[in-house]
Amino acid sequence: MADNIPVGSTTAGSLAVAAESTVATRMSAPPSFDVADFPVPHGREEEWRFTPLERLRGLHDGTAVATGEGVRVEVAAPDAVTVETVGRDDARLGRAGTPVDRVAAQAYSGFEKATVVTVPKEAVLSEPVRIGVHGQGGTSFGHLVVELGAFAEAVVVIDHTGDAVLAANVDYILGDGAKLTVVSVQDWDAKAVHVAQHNALVGRDAAFKSVVITFGGDLVRIHPRVEYAGPGGEAELFGLYFTDAAQHQEHRLLVTHNVPHCKSNVAYKGALQGDDAHAVWIGDVLIEAAAEGTDTYELNRNLVLTDGARVDSVPNLEIETGEIAGAGHASATGRFDDEQLFYLMARGIPETEARRLVVRGFFAELVQQIGLADVEQRLIEKIEAELEASV
Repeated sequence: MADNIPVGSTTAGSLAVAAESTVATRMSAPPSFDVADFPVPHGREEEWRFTPLERLRGLHDGTAVATGEGVRVEVAAPDAVTVETVGRDDARLGRAGTPVDRVAAQAYSGFEKATVVTVPKEAVLSEPVRIGVHGQGGTSFGHLVVELGAFAEAVVVIDHTGDAVLAANVDYILGDGAKLTVVSVQDWDAKAVHVAQHNALVGRDAAFKSVVITFGGDLVRIHPRVEYAGPGGEAELFGLYFTDAAQHQEHRLLVTHNVPHCKSNVAYKGALQGDDAHAVWIGDVLIEAAAEGTDTYELNRNLVLTDGARVDSVPNLEIETGEIAGAGHASATGRFDDEQLFYLMARGIPETEARRLVVRGFFAELVQQIGLADVEQRLIEKIEAELEASV
């Protein structure tokens, strides 16, 4: 049974577009590890219709060639954690999910060595694992696996910086009762291109929290996906993006509720400024017939700061069983709230500072989800710097 739930949408003149759909996005080809199973996209496919293919630097059509100076990966981890560099034949690679588009399949076919980070069962880390992905100016295909044993707990920060053309798959594997928080920061230089599929496999009674933060890059396209390996799993997917002039930032999410009594909560917020700033958010939730007792909600909100920016926001929800605890979604796009600005300025706060306070308040709830003081402070400073640029 499909349950079609209407969703409200708003627009800010010609600056932003909020789209809607009641059917979960269908991919043009079934998942596969073989790039040959995916046709070269032409831009009319559902999964590519918002993406400027000409800016992918050949990642989509096979013309991109890996160069030795692509990216450098550095891992700093507590003693209990095992960090390995493995070959393509390692059995842990690809366990969390299969590539669902041509770029993800190209990344899987193109990498030579993968990084595997393992937290043993019942280990509770007192310090985060920090993974630095530093662009060296070339093209690279990557694969990263983060695996937690049963009842382990960890926080992982993945920090992308520098200049690169990168296609990658990232796998998160959570054992039963494990708790994993991942903060993925896209703070690339202005010309970087980053396309990645994030796969999370959440064990019985496990808890997964993802925080995706996107600032830099010419084009960034992140595709988080979640499935459950047993009942009682919980997934929280949070995201924050600040899209500047001429940038394309795209976040496409899919949560598949395939077992009973699991939960998911999705909340992404973005701010845009400058000519041809383009943000895309696609939020898909599929509740399969076997997933009785599911509780899910997804939200996307966008704040348009200047003329010339555009948002495409598409929340999708498909329900195949009526035996659920709850399901809903919402999307909204708009300008500054004039009443909020007036309230602050009437109390002697200059307009520039008032705008900063409004944007900080808009993002505050998501910033607090990070839980790491240094990353939160860095994020606030980045927001301040973006706002300075718009004054």
